[in-house]
Amino acid sequence: MNKINPKIVITDDGSNSLFDTNLNEYFHSSFGAITESKHIFIETGLKSKLFIGNPIKILEIGFGTGLNALLTLNEIKLNVVVHYTGIELYPVEINVVEKLNYCDSKELKPLKSTFLAMHHAKWEVETQISQNFSLLKRNIDLRVFNPTAKTFDLIYFDAFSPNVQPELWTEEIFGKLYKSLNTNGILVTYCAKGIVKQALRSVGFEVKRLPGPPGKRHILKGEKW
Repeated sequence: MNKINPKIVITDDGSNSLFDTNLNEYFHSSFGAITESKHIFIETGLKSKLFIGNPIKILEIGFGTGLNALLTLNEIKLNVVVHYTGIELYPVEINVVEKLNYCDSKELKPLKSTFLAMHHAKWEVETQISQNFSLLKRNIDLRVFNPTAKTFDLIYFDAFSPNVQPELWTEEIFGKLYKSLNTNGILVTYCAKGIVKQALRSVGFEVKRLPGPPGKRHILKGEKW
């Protein structure tokens, strides 16, 4: 995979996404970037963990624009502590990030400086972004990333699709992610292809196919018991 060449686009809910002209691939659904991220990663993922143990340790595969991290920070309450790790091999340039409109909305406007702080945070160093949210950004290929067993409670799997990054949707990858989850941990992803379901099941996940956001029939949730 070559370095990304992103172009800012407007999705159907008015929020920005990026379109990578090298890969011919969107970072989010064209039907709505914020709508998609909220449905998959917040409603299906984070909300099932908010009141089950504290702190919550989250791993995101594909930090990208930082939208999932921003929405996570917006959702948590002061009595919930989140340690957030984001994996991204090809970081989005800060001059592109500064033009994204996520914090134009009334709901997210108070977090604009915090959103930019996420992107200015140094790589490979855990940074305290707010009182109850720390961020560790890892500039590493997922194929060589070796997480410690039983570390995370929740995984946002938001890599580019299997059409352009098939090497990231394999049993080998999902196997080490499964091991990195604590008991009762979950993985959520937008991709519901049969090969992905099979790979998740083969390494031990109990897989549920759930209704997707606008423009997508289904998403997947993998649970570790």
